[in-house]
Amino acid sequence: MKRETVFFIVDKNVLPEVFIKVVEAKRLLESGKVQTVQEATDLVGISRSSFYKYKDSVFPFYENSRGRTITISIQLEDRTGLLSHILNVIASVGANILTINQTIPVNRIANVTITMETNPTKDDIKEIIDKVESIDGVLNLKILARE
Repeated sequence: MKRETVFFIVDKNVLPEVFIKVVEAKRLLESGKVQTVQEATDLVGISRSSFYKYKDSVFPFYENSRGRTITISIQLEDRTGLLSHILNVIASVGANILTINQTIPVNRIANVTITMETNPTKDDIKEIIDKVESIDGVLNLKILARE
C-alpha cells in the first residue's frame, strides 16, 4: 500500500531541536564545509542515526518548493503528433518540461530525451513513466537520471 505524503508548514520555533540540527547538518554537507556525515553531525551535536532517521523528511520550506528532476530517453515511432501527445501526458500530471532533444528519425524511429521537473507536492515519477510507456507508438523508455 502506497503511503500518502502530506506536508505541513511549521514554525521552526516549535520543532524539536533535532530537526533543526538535521537541516544544519545537510547544509554543511551540501556547502562542502564538511566531507562526511560524521563531521556534520559532530559539528551540530546530533547522532548519525538521528541524521539518517530524519534527513529525507526534514527540510526548509524553499527546498520543497521544487520537485524532482528526471531525465528519460524514449524510442518512439515517427508519427505525426506522437511527441506532442507524450508532452501533453507529462503536463497532465503536473510535470514541467525543462528540455527536449530529438534525433532525426532513422528507419521511422526517433530517439527523444526529455528532462522534466515533477510536481513538488506528490511523488508522480512512476505515474509519469507508466502513462508514457502505455502510449501507442512508444517503443522503449529508460530513466537516465533522477535528482
